[in-house]
Amino acid sequence: MPTRLTSVETVHEEGSWLCTVTDDRGETVEVTVVPCGEGVEAWVNRCTHEDQRLDRGGEVGAVLRDGGVVCPKHGSVFDACEGGCENGPAAGTTLLGVEVTVNRGDVFLTDDAYEFVGAGPDEDDDEPGSTSHLRF
Repeated sequence: MPTRLTSVETVHEEGSWLCTVTDDRGETVEVTVVPCGEGVEAWVNRCTHEDQRLDRGGEVGAVLRDGGVVCPKHGSVFDACEGGCENGPAAGTTLLGVEVTVNRGDVFLTDDAYEFVGAGPDEDDDEPGSTSHLRF
């Protein structure tokens, strides 16, 4: 059964929206929902290069530039709508997509491989902060 996550308006106003889900193996996974044209797309919240978080939640969220999601560690830019990357260390890779559907302005998780846990980051993730020299 689809689970309501947020609204398209919220994603566009905030730039991204982060939630925690469990996958079909019972492991906790973060998902970031980002603007794509007038709608949204959802991706597993990890860069394909070094498993770095793309969306840190809070006030910063995901860094978006020219229709892309920027990895805060090395600057690779993933197309927000297609997930592909053509620059930096992640070039030639694609983010892992998470199926969502928009209905009457609301965003619903419709991917059978994931079950919604809650809004926001995975509180148990002990990933160290970025060592990036990049500023946004």
